[in-house]
Amino acid sequence: MTQTIASRLDAIRSEMAKNNLDAFIIPRADEYLGEYVPERNERLQWVSEFTGSAGMAIVLKESAAIFIDGRYTVQVKLQVDGELFQYLSLTDTPQTQWLADTLTANARIGYDPRLHSLSWQKKAASELTKSDMQLISVKQNPVDLHWQNRPAASSAPAILFDAKSAGKTSQEKRLEIGKIVAKSGADMALITSLDSFCWLLNIRGSDVPRLPVILGSALLHANGDLVLFTQLDKLPSDIEAHVGTGVTFRAESELEAALNELSNIKLLADPNASNAWSQLTAEQAGATLVAGLDPVALSKAQKNSSELAGMKACHIRDGVAVSRFLAWLDSEVAAGHFYDEGQLADKLETYRLEDPQYREPSFDTISAVGGNAAMCHYNHNNGVPALMTNNSIYLVDSGAQYLDGTTDVTRTIAIGQVTDEQRKMVTLVLKGHIALDQARFPRGTSGQQLDAFARQYLWQHGFDYDHGTGHGVGHFLNVHEGPQRIGKNSNDVALLPGMVLSNEPGYYRADEFGIRLENLVYVRPCEALAGIEREMFEFSALTMIPMDARLIDKSLLNDAEISWFNDYHKLVWSELSHLMQGDDLVWLENATKAI
Repeated sequence: MTQTIASRLDAIRSEMAKNNLDAFIIPRADEYLGEYVPERNERLQWVSEFTGSAGMAIVLKESAAIFIDGRYTVQVKLQVDGELFQYLSLTDTPQTQWLADTLTANARIGYDPRLHSLSWQKKAASELTKSDMQLISVKQNPVDLHWQNRPAASSAPAILFDAKSAGKTSQEKRLEIGKIVAKSGADMALITSLDSFCWLLNIRGSDVPRLPVILGSALLHANGDLVLFTQLDKLPSDIEAHVGTGVTFRAESELEAALNELSNIKLLADPNASNAWSQLTAEQAGATLVAGLDPVALSKAQKNSSELAGMKACHIRDGVAVSRFLAWLDSEVAAGHFYDEGQLADKLETYRLEDPQYREPSFDTISAVGGNAAMCHYNHNNGVPALMTNNSIYLVDSGAQYLDGTTDVTRTIAIGQVTDEQRKMVTLVLKGHIALDQARFPRGTSGQQLDAFARQYLWQHGFDYDHGTGHGVGHFLNVHEGPQRIGKNSNDVALLPGMVLSNEPGYYRADEFGIRLENLVYVRPCEALAGIEREMFEFSALTMIPMDARLIDKSLLNDAEISWFNDYHKLVWSELSHLMQGDDLVWLENATKAI
């Protein structure tokens, strides 16, 4: 019998009663605290039917609330029963404050420590204590106890990633990161970011949608030895030879016993990225926690020459696939054939699927027409996909996971005639894109310092956008990779050679249209300047896909910007033309003509 949402809430309340709890918190996050969650771990969706990428439910004895951010105010009302849940803002209504205001003193608030970071746990416990309330850890999650027909874990085998493509052996990487662990004053590090231990071991997988990783966690010793806790039957028989000496593989169920053996060990762990359970278990066993960033992150972010070669190669093939889609789209619009957002996203993927190295999208494609594009994280799967209309703007933000790299690109396309105002706004976004692309900066510069390059022209006209300008991208790994970022309030992490980032300024006019122009770029030494006094860096474009000149107001560009636009398209033509033919080649020639 299918469980209704009401019966699921009743089941959770029955477990709350057994544990004398007044509330139970259900975040969208799973044990690994990553951006994407396997179907098996979609606990928030199970209890509420909400499919958004961020949110939290709190179940009380007689009622429940769901907290979502501004992206999902429409979606939550379509998916979540308003008679069972109160809709609240994830950002404007702090959950612990809401609990303090809603419940009385001595209330006991249940949570699963595997689904929250240690920093969240400490802050929540402290805030609830001020209101004479307790945060209570539960050993068995009520959702897991009552989830009938729960999806099975992925059985897809791990992939051995060639050391030639990775540029370094696992042993070389582990010795290098082990030194970082030692330098932090720790004996070992808890590595819970899935992409971090996959990068360390030169393996990939299919356990999480959109991310080529396997599930698990690892303990890395300062001498470079590593223990991986994962599902052992998905490891290839020759994995030990692949990773080299110093690696032990244990079942994920054995992690607790291993953490309990860490008495007198100094354990480096990231309180913001690793779950509370793992760190509290180690601490209770006598380990000393050394708070710090994931020691793998910075090295992983700086792509070596082999990794960059793969990124360049896959971006050229991806450029062909996306350009062929854009050529098809133009021909269909010219013939008066219009499609909905879902059909367009599916059609784009058919071109990528022709590449034998293509694995899957690197994120859910944002295929948005008209006013939907004004929602910068729009997902056509969360409602009824809208139909294209003539004389409008179409925004498509998509990416791919290839065996040799990861892509992410946004193009804004004219569908029929567009207005002078729309051209003006696209051109202001383009000017910011060019300014950031052409930036030169000294060693030590962070993305936060460069963010205004991309916003300056919008600011001069009284406009802005509410998302970051750039995120890091992995090498056949996470499309959103830290620690490097470009944003108003991102962080002070310096940009270093080999880092791959997006350059994606945008503009969004509610209910009318959305604009974003995104290329991936990588950081390289600036060799064009003579007699420089400081080490200088610059960006070099990876993405090779035409931008729509029909949306550009040339009168708003200066000579240098016009040269950039024409030079970029000349480069796109030279990289893609020998790989295209027929009508697609004719389209590419027209799309890359000088303005």
